[in-house]
Amino acid sequence: MRILIAEDDFLSRKLIQKILLGYGKCDVVVDGVEAVESFILAHQEEEPYKLICLDIMMPRMDGTQALKKIREIEKQKGITEGERAKIIMTTALNDKETVMGSYNIGCDAYASKPLNIEKLHEVIGKLGFVKKE
Repeated sequence: MRILIAEDDFLSRKLIQKILLGYGKCDVVVDGVEAVESFILAHQEEEPYKLICLDIMMPRMDGTQALKKIREIEKQKGITEGERAKIIMTTALNDKETVMGSYNIGCDAYASKPLNIEKLHEVIGKLGFVKKE
């Protein structure tokens, strides 16, 4: 499985990558612009991401804008809801408006920072992903 991690904070990026390497091959980017570019490239390579982790607060393009753009691209490509990438939003912002806004745009799950490793594994499992052996 191919996974994309978009996170501008070095330590958070390394932690998320360490956790998600147990599920598949991880590509890492530092902002929303690179996340969208990587998403498009993965489809061109015919190896799309199955799981994407987007930090909400990133430079150039934030995670919410990247989420919106990724969902628009999937819609344009005719990708059904069942086939589209599962997207987990990660953020230190834990206000109800931010959380609900992300779900309304199309995220599948939400993980608050500081990240709880066990909770993140639980969220990934609920999305239907299993750790590789």
